[in-house]
Amino acid sequence: MIDQDTVAFYDAIAEYYPLFYKDWEVQLEREGLSLRAIFRNKGVKRVLDASCGAGTQAVPLAKLGFDVVAVDPSLGMLRKAQSTATEHDVTGKILFQQADFLRLPEVVQGPFDAVISKGNALPHLLTDDEIERAVRIFYDLLRPGGILVLGMRDFGPFMEMRPRFLPGFIHQDDDSEFITFDIWEWEDGPPTIATQNLYIVTGTDNHYTTIKRHVMFRPLSVDEVQVVLLEAGFTDIKEQPDRWEQVLVAHKPQ
Repeated sequence: MIDQDTVAFYDAIAEYYPLFYKDWEVQLEREGLSLRAIFRNKGVKRVLDASCGAGTQAVPLAKLGFDVVAVDPSLGMLRKAQSTATEHDVTGKILFQQADFLRLPEVVQGPFDAVISKGNALPHLLTDDEIERAVRIFYDLLRPGGILVLGMRDFGPFMEMRPRFLPGFIHQDDDSEFITFDIWEWEDGPPTIATQNLYIVTGTDNHYTTIKRHVMFRPLSVDEVQVVLLEAGFTDIKEQPDRWEQVLVAHKPQ
């Protein structure tokens, strides 16, 4: 299951999350339109967002008329998602629940027409068994013919380069600056574990504050995830790039 250190990481960064995008409102709109295109002509009405974070997908989907259940293990992220839903006047159109992937059957009732998990959430599960169990839970929660949408970093090329430093984001206004960057650490396994050390620098002039938080990933390649999907019973698996994410769309047979 997703450990408490991971939950604490997202609790700590929840208030800053919209600043991790160049334009948060544009990102929300992009996510909604992208998912609607995937769902088009597939009979999708009821959607489970299994790692909703700050509402990046759940809120725009609700605005587009989908019936959304949004789940996340981080209470901080759930509160941010609820705030985002309030700002967009869709609070009553989303059911929020707190749980990680492996506890989904305890808090949600299937079947769903679609299950989504974007934002590189699946690689927070660090063992083969946990990853396989999570994918099987997604499968079981879908109706026959339902759609799974997974968005994650393709760690394949990342593993070859094993970068240490990655630049992040810079936001500036009249009062302050917000700057992020990552320092990555790599631990050979098996399995290999990657630790992202996220630095958040805020302030103005000569007065800055630095926050450091870390979180671990199992650096899965897209090919590895496709194998797990096939073994769980999914078919017709397609890849599509989405900026820094690789999106996998898979179907449960009728």
